[in-house]
Amino acid sequence: MRIGKGVNLFDYVKAHNLKNVVAAKVDGKIVDLNFTLDKESDVEFIDIDSKEGLEILRHSAAHIMAQAIQTLFKNAKFAIGPAIENGFYYDVDIGRPLTQDDLKAIEVQMKKITAANYPFVRTNVSKKEALKLFKEKGDEYKVEIIESIPDEQVSLYQQGDFVDFCRGPHIPSTGYLKHFKLLSVASAYFRGDETRPSMQRIYGTAFATKEDLDNYLNFLEEVKKRDHRKLGKELDLFSINDDVGAGFVIWHPKGAMLREIIETFEKKEHLKRGYEFVRGPELLKTQLWKVSGHYDNYRENMYFTEIENVSFGIKPMNCLGHIQVYKSRLRSYRELPKRFFELGVVHRHEKSGVLHGLLRVREFTQDDAHIFCTKEQLNDEIIGVLDFVKYAMDIFKFDYEMEISTRPEKSIGTDEDWENATNALINALENTKRPYQINEGDGAFYGPKIDVKLKDAIGRKWQCATIQCDFTLPERFNLEYIDKDGLPKRPVMVHRVILGSIERFIAVLIENYAGDFPLWLAPIQARVIPVSEKFDNYANDVYEQLKKAEIRVDIEKRNETISKKIRYAELEKIPYILVVGQKESEKNGVSVRKRKEGDLGLLSIDEFITKIKNESGGVL
Repeated sequence: MRIGKGVNLFDYVKAHNLKNVVAAKVDGKIVDLNFTLDKESDVEFIDIDSKEGLEILRHSAAHIMAQAIQTLFKNAKFAIGPAIENGFYYDVDIGRPLTQDDLKAIEVQMKKITAANYPFVRTNVSKKEALKLFKEKGDEYKVEIIESIPDEQVSLYQQGDFVDFCRGPHIPSTGYLKHFKLLSVASAYFRGDETRPSMQRIYGTAFATKEDLDNYLNFLEEVKKRDHRKLGKELDLFSINDDVGAGFVIWHPKGAMLREIIETFEKKEHLKRGYEFVRGPELLKTQLWKVSGHYDNYRENMYFTEIENVSFGIKPMNCLGHIQVYKSRLRSYRELPKRFFELGVVHRHEKSGVLHGLLRVREFTQDDAHIFCTKEQLNDEIIGVLDFVKYAMDIFKFDYEMEISTRPEKSIGTDEDWENATNALINALENTKRPYQINEGDGAFYGPKIDVKLKDAIGRKWQCATIQCDFTLPERFNLEYIDKDGLPKRPVMVHRVILGSIERFIAVLIENYAGDFPLWLAPIQARVIPVSEKFDNYANDVYEQLKKAEIRVDIEKRNETISKKIRYAELEKIPYILVVGQKESEKNGVSVRKRKEGDLGLLSIDEFITKIKNESGGVL
């Protein structure tokens, strides 16, 4: 709407009884409601429950939390306090670790501040004035942040007795924040630099309604129950410990079996789709990483070593090894496309603060493939990859979304290359008959890409498949094939993963299924439980028959009551429990209990084998 010069937006909202408005866009720029128009402008009001409104509400909640901290801890110093997805945080230094009781006290103080309904007042001051203010407060963190700002004019916000350096915007007053919760405390380095002081990052969340807040808190409880780190320990799948080193996974028998199931599926499906298995070394000369551009653009994320005065880089990705396979001899157009696949182990130098279970590690395995093809073949190759993605997502029972990122302002390659590659990706996406998003200008400088994000059982989205066209590496490594006319041509190179990091995908599987894997994925599909030691020999015979039938089975050997043995199997989320005793041994059978369904009665061993094979669906 058009609103005339001189109108104060807060007065306008009040006069027109506009509900739930927290800010406005004036000629496209977001401003506080206390803004007075200096000319006739296009104005769009922002509701508290909109995406932008919630971001403003949460940013203001961070300031209100900081005010509460200042009230309770007089010597507190502050760094930054932004809104983030679904919440906010503030990095603070109070000179000692915060406790859960401290969080409760801060939350109580925040409620007092919101009840007081202090207005958020913006003041524009010189950089010099702002520095003087925070130097007098003794807050060296704010001083350093302000000193790093190039502008000579900055803005301060004040509510009550609390003043902060901030560009805004904010809610009109503290009373607009009604539904919030402080969640946790974590360590964080000042400005994300491990060489700088360690601070405490207090996380919280805020919503427009109590219902939305309650729903989110319930969601967080569900997330905790499904946490792959917790379930990984309970189900004895994997561990990570300081003796080995942060970010390096130790796979226990059941976890290693889960990996084996997934990797066997991958190998089988890649062979069916015309991929050839290759394997590159984990160490390659640093000179190769310089040719590829990784040394200039990615070396902070790499590990290097020296052997006989020659520098080597441990690979953070598999593409250079595959390029060496392609380059190993002269290629003809008749050979193309070449599809090279490797379950390749890679290493990345991640900072300790970002490591997170299996989701973020320093060593992981990628289902990495590289396709070398002609420009004319590119469209069909992308269609084939997306068909593979659909098949894999269907097998693992995931819904998913797709998006394409197109040419950025800074890029290499000809207009024709970009147009052909982008059209090939779009045509392939159209061929799937699924909706997709276009991220204009968000591609890599070396080519457009498709990203696939799967959705888990509680609605979270996870990056999995990526399909990336690359105009850089074929040029840098002078890749060629001999075309029909006898002349050398440059192939198109496509980087692609289907599941991505195997470690990360297993984390997603654990959380999606809450550790209760479908039968075909379960590391142990059945457990044989003898009712007493008297039937151990028969239990072993059942075990051997099932192993021979390629069923993943174990025997419960603990000296416990039968009810406790069954309880252990249920806690380990084992799909089938096979109880054996006098009756079962006489009839060469097993008494079957199925997880979540209970007693299925007595089956012969052959009947059970047929049942479990049919239920597995023939995936492997």
